[in-house]
Amino acid sequence: MAGISLVAIVAFGFVNAYDGTTNTYRRVVNTSFGPGEHIEYRVHYGFVNAAEAVVDVAPTLYKVNDRACYKVDVFGRTTGTFDLITRVRDTWRSYIDTSAILPQRFYANIQENKYRKEENVTFNHYTNTAKSEERTERDVFKVPDNVHDIISSYYFLRTVDFNKMPIGQIVEVPAFYDDAVYNFRVKYRGKETVKTKFGKINAILLNPMMPANGFFKDEESIKIWVSDDANKVPMKVEVELAIGSLDMDIKHFDGLKQAPKFR
Repeated sequence: MAGISLVAIVAFGFVNAYDGTTNTYRRVVNTSFGPGEHIEYRVHYGFVNAAEAVVDVAPTLYKVNDRACYKVDVFGRTTGTFDLITRVRDTWRSYIDTSAILPQRFYANIQENKYRKEENVTFNHYTNTAKSEERTERDVFKVPDNVHDIISSYYFLRTVDFNKMPIGQIVEVPAFYDDAVYNFRVKYRGKETVKTKFGKINAILLNPMMPANGFFKDEESIKIWVSDDANKVPMKVEVELAIGSLDMDIKHFDGLKQAPKFR
């Protein structure tokens, strides 16, 4: 369901250099998020509420692959009339290395009408491989350096200093999902003021570049406004479809590193 997938679309990031000659992880300074962060979003199609999404960082850390990790859960579901037409109950989970901001394990449980899909992937960043726990050793996938899943890439994005980027710069990042590596391209569009239910806030405008298809209006159909502060939390998303548009707005938050500066 397109509305729920907005959360996944938000998930993209930027890659730093990795020293492949040593068995050491990169280190990424993170002052933007931490345990206990809770954010809720409302997805609407015009004036109609279509779905809701919840993004949670667990209050405690987890150890995966002998690395301390944040456990991040993204829950999405259709609501109201949309739930009668297209029933969606999606769960996405990523265990993100607290030091490198890289995924150690990824889980997805997709339930959309009669469609069902479950995926459980473990990453090995020393060997640059990803393996589904449901598969055999012969199906271990080779992945690029510092590969992300669709959740961890968004959290890495929140550690980036956009003040050092020229407007119009396109950044590419590899991400592994559904047994394939995808090369996400994101354009930095500058800064704007965006209106939310809490007031106006200074924001960074990002534009994920989508491949041409019959679903989106064009390759620049998605606009994401993230708070222009240390948090870098998505405040608003607009998606122009071939027919109509979808919007996602923040409706509740708790546990942020710093209080957003609404006015």
